[in-house]
Amino acid sequence: MNWSGLENLLSGVNKYSTAFGRIWLSMVFVFRVLVFVVAAQRVWGDENKDFVCNTRQPGCTNVCYDHIFPISHIRLWALQLIFVTCPSLMVMAHVKLREGKDRKYVELHQGSHLYANPGKKRGGLWWTYLLSLIFKAGFDSAFLYILYRLYHGYDLPRLSKCQLSPCPNTVDCFISRPTEKKIFMLFMVISSAVCILMCILEMIYLIGKRIMKILKVRHENERLVFADQHELTTIAPPRSQCRSRRDPTVTDSELELSKRKDAKTTVL
Repeated sequence: MNWSGLENLLSGVNKYSTAFGRIWLSMVFVFRVLVFVVAAQRVWGDENKDFVCNTRQPGCTNVCYDHIFPISHIRLWALQLIFVTCPSLMVMAHVKLREGKDRKYVELHQGSHLYANPGKKRGGLWWTYLLSLIFKAGFDSAFLYILYRLYHGYDLPRLSKCQLSPCPNTVDCFISRPTEKKIFMLFMVISSAVCILMCILEMIYLIGKRIMKILKVRHENERLVFADQHELTTIAPPRSQCRSRRDPTVTDSELELSKRKDAKTTVL
């Protein structure tokens, strides 16, 4: 399978992802896809050829191999990587849909845009991104559970007992390089668990950021409502700054005489 094409396709998701999403994508391609392509396929390439049972009964070895390895680890991990990376394409498809709507809107409304930034995680795109995280964590968890149930744990025994027909009796079967294969299997399991953790952290980050934004908007609205309900009227200036009113019963001569008396009093 050409994994480079998938890598080039998903690398465009980086500009729409958070810091946790970028770390998750780097881990998938460095610690999982790269290890899978370079090392794991070579280690597990001889599992059928070098599987040996201490019997010459025709068909016994094939039956025991099918019982011990119901599905190849390589094929299971390939399916896991495909299922885990596909939800990221949902985000890219949603962004492309927004960009197409925005182009049509610009043509119809003479330059005005429908979306200021089509890749901004708001509205439906926020829910699409959150749903993709749930799918990625769910697929990884499901495949880890399937691997655990098929092989009764994350261990590869050096010796396996088989007593299925057409084997004449209980036979001993051996797989090649069990320790090396166990190490690679544990590495893939741990890397899958870390990717699940990164998805959970990113979900917590997105939901926490959304809640903080809602609380901030609600607090701002409450502050504006409070300001509208408690709006103060203009305060009257002090009495000393107001011009004194003239008594209408006082004549001009009496007012002039009063001013002269005040001036004399000030001089004395």
